[in-house]
Amino acid sequence: MRFKGLDLNLLVALDALMTQHNLTAAAQNINLSQPAMSAAVGRLRDYFRDDLFVMRGREFVPTARAMELAGPVREALSHIQLSIISRDVFQPVRSNRRFRVCLSDFMTLVYFRNVIKRVAREAPSVSFELIFPDDDPGELLRRGDVDFLILPGLLLADTHPKAPLFDEKLVCVGCPTNKQLSRRLVLEKYMSMGHVTVRFGRARRPSIEEFFLLDLGLKRREEVVVPTFDLIPPVLSRTNRIATIPLRLAKYFAEVAPLRIVEVPLPLSSFTETIQWPALHNGDPASIWMRELLLEEAQSFV
Repeated sequence: MRFKGLDLNLLVALDALMTQHNLTAAAQNINLSQPAMSAAVGRLRDYFRDDLFVMRGREFVPTARAMELAGPVREALSHIQLSIISRDVFQPVRSNRRFRVCLSDFMTLVYFRNVIKRVAREAPSVSFELIFPDDDPGELLRRGDVDFLILPGLLLADTHPKAPLFDEKLVCVGCPTNKQLSRRLVLEKYMSMGHVTVRFGRARRPSIEEFFLLDLGLKRREEVVVPTFDLIPPVLSRTNRIATIPLRLAKYFAEVAPLRIVEVPLPLSSFTETIQWPALHNGDPASIWMRELLLEEAQSFV
């Protein structure tokens, strides 16, 4: 079908190429032969008067024009899928929907594992793909690459709907043998000690406590940087380093590894874990069901 000279089937091919970055994989994803996909690329280039993709090894690397098109194309296809094609009543027990959720290992360990257990009982064919926070989680949401973000509300933009899950506070943790970590830690001592910190993705995005410190004009002495929270306890073991992590995570770690937990000497140390979803999914029955389930599970933390 053509719309103002554009074969709309080509948008499906463009979306697959933007997702896979590989001609063969993209062709398989939308059930096309490789020659047919190559022809589609040629027609896309002719229509948009741009190369759209350049070869780098075996990878199709998008041009600036392709990057501009990616979001609107994904949004248009998602709108067709949700508003026109998928209008059947959502039945969790019969659904094989896969939800893609972006969240930290902290939220996976203390919260989302309970969600997975519940869904296994109520909707056994529903599955999940969990994604650690990338360089720009908001961009994942805008492109429609994830169904939900679960992050501190302070880190979420207002361009998509969101809802609070539960409040959390930060604490300071260290090895029980750390004699410098007193029960009443003052700010000067806190800032002078060596810290283990978490930074996510290639851009090394900091975790929430860094934003509180920046607001106060403070900078810690980072001795070790790790990509996930679960690496903190072994790096703290038998050292005088400290780390700043959510209280629920500290309690979870303390059940399996020796850990001293003390108050953080910062005036701002509380935040709200929040879910956010694409505005396009606001009326999607499957998204609504999952949102309600996520909010119900969060009530156990209130």
